[in-house]
Amino acid sequence: MKKASTLPERKKTLTLGKMAGYGIGIFGIQMMIGMINTYQVQFYSSSFGLSDKQLVICAVIILVAKIISSVADPIIGNIIDGADFGKKKLSPLFAGKMKPFVAISVLPLALMTFVMFIFIPFKSDLLRYAYITVTTVLWNIFMSFADIPSQGMLAVLSPSSEERNSAAGISNMLKSIGLVACNAVVPVTCMLTGNANIGNLEYMIAAGIIGVGGILFVSIMLGTSREVIRSQPQKMSFKSMFVEMKENKPLLIIFLINMLGFGRNLAVTLGVQAATVLFQPFTIPGTSIRLSGENLPVILGLGAMVTSTLSIVTIPMVAKKIGVKRSFLLYGVYGVVSSVLGYFLFLFLFDPTDSGKSFWVVFAVQFITNFMFGPHGFAPMVMLTDAVDYKEMTTGKRNEGTQYAVLSLSIKLANAFSVATGVLMVGIAGYNAATPFAEVAASTRNIIMAAYWLVPGICVGLSMIPMLFYKLDRPEIQKKLREFNAARKLED
Repeated sequence: MKKASTLPERKKTLTLGKMAGYGIGIFGIQMMIGMINTYQVQFYSSSFGLSDKQLVICAVIILVAKIISSVADPIIGNIIDGADFGKKKLSPLFAGKMKPFVAISVLPLALMTFVMFIFIPFKSDLLRYAYITVTTVLWNIFMSFADIPSQGMLAVLSPSSEERNSAAGISNMLKSIGLVACNAVVPVTCMLTGNANIGNLEYMIAAGIIGVGGILFVSIMLGTSREVIRSQPQKMSFKSMFVEMKENKPLLIIFLINMLGFGRNLAVTLGVQAATVLFQPFTIPGTSIRLSGENLPVILGLGAMVTSTLSIVTIPMVAKKIGVKRSFLLYGVYGVVSSVLGYFLFLFLFDPTDSGKSFWVVFAVQFITNFMFGPHGFAPMVMLTDAVDYKEMTTGKRNEGTQYAVLSLSIKLANAFSVATGVLMVGIAGYNAATPFAEVAASTRNIIMAAYWLVPGICVGLSMIPMLFYKLDRPEIQKKLREFNAARKLED
C-alpha cells in the first residue's frame, strides 16, 4: 500500500485570470519586438532605398549592434538581482522584484519602437549607417530592460510548477500572437490612411499604435500579477555571471538551445520579403480589401495560424504527458522532416503566374511546417523556472534575474544571427523592394524561401542536440522540486 503524500496542501496561487493577465503583458512587449523584427529591414529597404549590396552591409551593422547591446543583458540581470525594493513601500501595482523594472522600462521601449520608424533623409551613407547602429543598440537595451524582468516574473508568481507551466502555455500562445500582431496592424493602418502600400506615415502610425497598445497591455500584467516568492538581494560580478552559465548546466543547455536554434526566427524576420516575392497584389476573397507590397505578409499568416495555434495549445499537454525533453525532441524531428518536405513542395508546385495556385501551395507548406515551433517558446520558460528553483534548492541562492538575463542574452544573440542571416541571404538573392513582381528572378525567390522555410527546420534539428543532455525533468528531480516548493514560505 502506498503511503499518503506528506506534502502540505497549498491554496492555488495562480488563477486562470492571473495567468491570462500575465500573458497579456507578455503579448504587449512581444508586439513591439515583432514590429522591429518584421519591419526594421523592410523600412530601411523601402524608405532609405537600400540596394542589395547596402542590405548586406546593413546585415553586418545590425548583427554588430545587437551583439554590442547584448552586453547589457548580464548587467541588467545583476541590477535586478541586486535591487532591494522589499524595504520600500510600493503600490501593489509595482511591488515585487520584477514588476518595478517592467513598469520602468515599458514606456522607453514603446517610445524607442516609434523612433525606429521615423524617416530621416540622410544625404550620407555614413550618417545613415551610424543612425542604424545607434538606434538598434538603444532599442535592444530598452527591450532587455522590459523582456528580462517580464519573462523572469513567471518564476516568482507561484511555487507550483504545474501552475507555472500552465501560465507558460498561455503566455507562449499570446507571445506568438504578439510577435505577428504587426502583420494585422500595418494593413489596417494602410486602410485607414487609404494607401495600398505602407509608406513613411504608415510606419510611424503603426509603430505608435503598437507602442501605446504595448503600454496598456503591460499595465494589465502589472495590475493582475502578484509576486509571491521573494529572495534576498544578491549581487554578482560581471565575471561570476559567466561562471554561472558555465557551472549551471541546465542554464547552459537553455542557452545552447536558443543559439543553435537561431534560424527558427527567420520566418518572422523575412515575412515581408517572402510575401513580396511570392504574391502579386492580392484581393482577399469575398472582400474588397486589396493587399500589396509590405501588407502581403498577412497572407502568409493564414496557413501558419492553424498549425501554430495547434502546436502552441497542445505542447503543454504533450509535455505534461511525456515530459518537456521528449516533447521537444518529438517536435524537433517533425520540424526537420516537414521543413525539407515543405521546401521541395514549394520548388515543384509553386507557380508565380497563377495567384490562386500559389496561394494554396504556400498555405499547404505553412500548414505542414509551422507545427514545429510550439516547444521553442514554451520549453525554455518551463526549463528555466525549474533551473531557478533547482539552483536555490541545491545552493540556497536564488538569482532569477541573472538566469533570465542569460536567457534574454541567448534570445537576443539568436535574433541577431537570425536577422543578419536573413538580411544577408536577401542581399545575396538580389532582392530589391522596388523590383516589380514580374521581374523577380526565380533564383531570388528560391533563396529567400530557403531562408524562410528550410533554414528554420535545420536549426530546429540542431537545437535538439543540447536537449539530449537535459536532466531536470527526470521524475526523481521533479519530486524533490515539488517537495522543496511545497515547504516554501510565501509572501502575504
